[in-house]
Amino acid sequence: MASKKIIVVFGATGAQGGGVARAIFNDKNSEFAVRAVTRDINSEKAKELARLGAELVTADLDDPASIQKALEGAYGAYFVTFYWEHFSPEKERTHAENMAKAAKAAGLQHVIWSTLEDTRQLVPLTDDSMPTLMEKYKVPHFDAKGESDNFFIELSVPTTFLRASFYWDNFIYFGAGPKKGPDGKLYLTFPLDDKKMGGIAAEDIGKCAYGIFKKGKELIGETVGVAGEHLTGKEMADAISKAVGQEVHYNNVTPETYRSFGFPGADDLGNMFQFYRDFEKEVNEVRDVAFSKQLNPELKNFSQWLAENGKKIPLE
Repeated sequence: MASKKIIVVFGATGAQGGGVARAIFNDKNSEFAVRAVTRDINSEKAKELARLGAELVTADLDDPASIQKALEGAYGAYFVTFYWEHFSPEKERTHAENMAKAAKAAGLQHVIWSTLEDTRQLVPLTDDSMPTLMEKYKVPHFDAKGESDNFFIELSVPTTFLRASFYWDNFIYFGAGPKKGPDGKLYLTFPLDDKKMGGIAAEDIGKCAYGIFKKGKELIGETVGVAGEHLTGKEMADAISKAVGQEVHYNNVTPETYRSFGFPGADDLGNMFQFYRDFEKEVNEVRDVAFSKQLNPELKNFSQWLAENGKKIPLE
């Protein structure tokens, strides 16, 4: 490992971090080695990373000293936060600040910070077309990340700001897939009207991030959005129909209706989809499919992802 540049991967047992780690391992000629950060080095996912060749370390994002220790002697790091564990934008900001300060102190040469838009730059808190949540956010799980970009900028940490898209894996694991209506038919429900939303296979986010690291300093200071395809709700429903062999209808609802669904984070996600809908051009321009493909030649479009994963989508 000493002869290779160490990339410290946070969230290494999660979707994004795991994708970064596997992308490095799958390249037998990689100039990088993986130091995988996990809270539990005895978990099955952590053990699998160790079998692949990762150095395992523990760190807690609430403990700056543990982050600093994890970064010792490293070339770069992949930083990601875990909003859906705690639903706290403030905690997410604290974690980002801790990572930025540790990266600066460790003298890292290249950081990728997994971020998203601060939607308040386009939808001010005074704009009542979208409800303000938690008193100071429009899309809390976006805004805290976007605001945290400044920690890396102000400390002059050499950072590429990576903006992911909607994970198609959410159809399998996050309850976003088709649901049976009272009429027994399957409906895919989003408040998108006829606008296109960027989507991507979770594994491809990690592969794109690896592509960024391979470019070296070229993308430091840049914001890079990644997507496998931009699709309307109807296009997604039609593609799922073909993949699962059952007709799936697109159920276009208002953001207000989506926010009222009542599951944890429904208001946050309702605002997110409204942001995607109302700022389709601004959001999708950043998430360039062609450039994503350049970073990751194995990039999948939705149909390719469905061919591999469509049968895993629960049809409730």
